[in-house]
Amino acid sequence: LVSAKASNKDTVSAAEEKDDDSTKDKAWKKALKTTVVDMEVGEFRGHKVSVWDLLHSKYIPEENRKELLELYQAGELTLEQVKMVVSTIVTKAEAARAEKSASEDSPRAESTVAETEDTHLQED
Repeated sequence: LVSAKASNKDTVSAAEEKDDDSTKDKAWKKALKTTVVDMEVGEFRGHKVSVWDLLHSKYIPEENRKELLELYQAGELTLEQVKMVVSTIVTKAEAARAEKSASEDSPRAESTVAETEDTHLQED
């Protein structure tokens, strides 16, 4: 009889833990979906875009997305940090795309792009 009660408690606590996990899971996703960034580049120009949508855009490689989500879920990155990292990646990716597009149109632009890349490498 006592062991039956104990196992019953275990079942209840396991179910409660599962609910906690799914609530936490929903909470971090909701935070990413409701936090918006005002982007001024590429297809997002002039729009407020959720961090979730930016994370799942063509600008963020899948490997980076997974890493950011893992760090955020583990509490190693705050929502504000994820927002900043994602918007920076999108901005830099779009700038690189624009530079590449410009260099294809103009031979002079190629040396400017190379100089810019050298400057970025030194800053990093």
